[in-house]
Amino acid sequence: MLVSAKDMLVKAKEGHYAVGQFNINNLEWTKSILLTAEELKSPVILGVSEGAGKYMTGFTTVAAMVKAMDESLGITVPVALHLDHGTYEGCYKCIKAGFTSIMFDGSHYDIEENVAKTSELVNVSHQLGLSIEAEVGSIGGEEDGVVGMGECADPDECKRIADLGVDMLAAGIGNIHGKYPEGWPGLRFDVLDAIQQKTGIMPLVLHGGTGIPADMIKKAITLGVSKINVNTECQLSFADATRKYVEAGKDLEGKGFDPRKLLAPGAEAIKGTVKEKMELFGSVGKA
Repeated sequence: MLVSAKDMLVKAKEGHYAVGQFNINNLEWTKSILLTAEELKSPVILGVSEGAGKYMTGFTTVAAMVKAMDESLGITVPVALHLDHGTYEGCYKCIKAGFTSIMFDGSHYDIEENVAKTSELVNVSHQLGLSIEAEVGSIGGEEDGVVGMGECADPDECKRIADLGVDMLAAGIGNIHGKYPEGWPGLRFDVLDAIQQKTGIMPLVLHGGTGIPADMIKKAITLGVSKINVNTECQLSFADATRKYVEAGKDLEGKGFDPRKLLAPGAEAIKGTVKEKMELFGSVGKA
């Protein structure tokens, strides 16, 4: 059964660990992440960007697949189906489709419009039992064609958004989506600490989890980060394993061209990456 992310993140904040959000891109991604979460008895959040949702023919298709797979695999751990970096319109589409959690990314609006739209979506989400994430300060890198430079959020603006009643808050602290470039200066823990001081018990979210050193991840968790997003790392693992399968000529052996066989090494690689991250985040055995 799918649940909102609220309770799992409150527990994570209190227990000083983080729950991983792993973005899904197709059936293999979803299956690998769910099976790994069940094996490790870890709560998990399945993230869906608007681009991935469109690729999978719409949010209704995604929600139906995830709900059916959760049931057919006998998953017992808490699973949230979450819109990642949602537009105002996208949030309503996911609410209608049956998602259990949404993220409204109003970081590109001025603070007044961000506050107004976030406030509206908080009221709608909570009436329906969904959890909601908001963002302050653009996260660096590229996300579905939107490029940000990794600015740091204003702690006072973070408090203003947090006070609207959102369940989790993504704040820019120098983090970047995708691969981190050479010379990246690292996370701004002074900014994260200031945000934590202003927002109190609010679970904080770290986007761009791929490529951040383990010691930085652990320190961020001690400063209130309770949800960490991972996407690129799973994609890289999948691509590497698939490449090796083809380069070894496995697709030419017998029925190695069968997509179930062709995609199997990549699906196993995703499991390995998810397991590694869940262990790093401290969520193993917390379901």
